[in-house]
Amino acid sequence: MFRRLTEYLDSIEARDPAPRSRWEVLLYPGLWAVGFHRVAHWLFEGRLFFLARLVNHTARFVTGIDIHPGARIGRHLFIDHGFTVIGETAEIGDNVTIYQCVTLGGTNPANGVGGKRHPTLSDNVIVGSGAQILGPIIVGPRARVGANAVVTEDVPEGATMVGVKARLTLVAAETWQKDFIPYGTPCTERCADSAELANGMSRFEALEAEVAALRHELALLRAERDTAAAPASSEAPAGRSKRTGA
Repeated sequence: MFRRLTEYLDSIEARDPAPRSRWEVLLYPGLWAVGFHRVAHWLFEGRLFFLARLVNHTARFVTGIDIHPGARIGRHLFIDHGFTVIGETAEIGDNVTIYQCVTLGGTNPANGVGGKRHPTLSDNVIVGSGAQILGPIIVGPRARVGANAVVTEDVPEGATMVGVKARLTLVAAETWQKDFIPYGTPCTERCADSAELANGMSRFEALEAEVAALRHELALLRAERDTAAAPASSEAPAGRSKRTGA
């Protein structure tokens, strides 16, 4: 048991540069929330639903994290900071990282239909802060869900989802970086498309270059117009004097 706890603490340290020691990690609310959930889930499996809920509510009061006792959680889940909600039929694989204010929720709670209502997160998934993953969908292994994304459809393995409603980026996360990516969102334009990868230019830089080219072209057109207009204006008085003399 001590070895498993040590491995868990080390896995959190590997994903978070803030703690200076394992003792600091022991104070993390996410770690306590998972610990409380292990007890609550054991009671839930034993059909001691009231006691399971009591442990769940105690954990929510202490940590600010609400994990339903029925949720199934694998090894080394890291909930960073907290304020997260995980529904009853949610399933979470191994080495999953969830940042603050995330919801693994169900859809259409008013229809009264039971069964699988919440998402399944496969191994090594990273969910950015504020993301909402809704419904009985599957988020594939090593997938990344960007901050504030709203995901309502299955996510392919290794994909990165961003936006509201979340859309698939053109480059899979592991194409750029197979190691841990904080907050589930690749940095420094890692989601660039193939054209950007070819010329080594970010989207912002490309737009700036395009604006500069358009300004240059506009300046040339104005210069040509002014050059063409100058001779016409100088010849106009002479033409009028000839007509007057005639």
